[in-house]
Amino acid sequence: MSLLEVKNLYKSFGGLQAVCDVSFNVQDGMIKALIGPNGAGKTTLFNLISGVLKPDRGEIFFNGLPIHSIPQYKIASYGIARTFQHIRLFPKMTSLENIMIGRHTHTKAGFISCMLSLPFTWKEEKLVREKSMELMKFLGVSELASIDALSLSYGQQRIVELARALACEPKLLLLDEPAAGLNMRETREMGEFISKIREMGITVLLVEHDMSLVMKISDEVLVLSYGQKIAEDNPLSIQKNKEVIRVYLGE
Repeated sequence: MSLLEVKNLYKSFGGLQAVCDVSFNVQDGMIKALIGPNGAGKTTLFNLISGVLKPDRGEIFFNGLPIHSIPQYKIASYGIARTFQHIRLFPKMTSLENIMIGRHTHTKAGFISCMLSLPFTWKEEKLVREKSMELMKFLGVSELASIDALSLSYGQQRIVELARALACEPKLLLLDEPAAGLNMRETREMGEFISKIREMGITVLLVEHDMSLVMKISDEVLVLSYGQKIAEDNPLSIQKNKEVIRVYLGE
């Protein structure tokens, strides 16, 4: 079953065609990688799926529902969460507090009830904290809970950002270059985390430049070049695809 369907998507910026007639599906329960050289349109495609940008033409369906023309917050409430190419953690907040923010789509307390400190808000806050700590434990970083998020190492910040996205309890997780800036050990661990996330029943679509990571964990790979899809297949077939080798991997 297709969890995500992208149909004939177009997006341009001035005279630059960033995404040109791109169509693909992401099946429920898979890890799908999106690769291509710099400027291929990968992040633009992520921004279209998550609602940061609206397409010029084309359609996007999630769980059978059209999402290409609805607000970003509504898309998140449907069950799509993402991380970013450049880490975006909140300053002057602990790692745990950053992760707790990810659960805002599952809380009912409003501004007034929080100001009045009503009893149900205490219970909700306690549950949010407990669920966030469970995620930190799952990712092996529970000892970082009380530490200021921006004082963490780059690799630790990546994991906290991943935990914050998981706190949204997504059905589809969009990972924009999750291994960017990581060393070999951290990249290997990130691959293990992504595989565990799939085991939780979460579908993953990732943009990544580390080919060893992509080929190891992906079920399918989609290749973009200059905003157009040039290949879509299993990792082994992509490695042997002459057009992919020519435009991306090199002769």
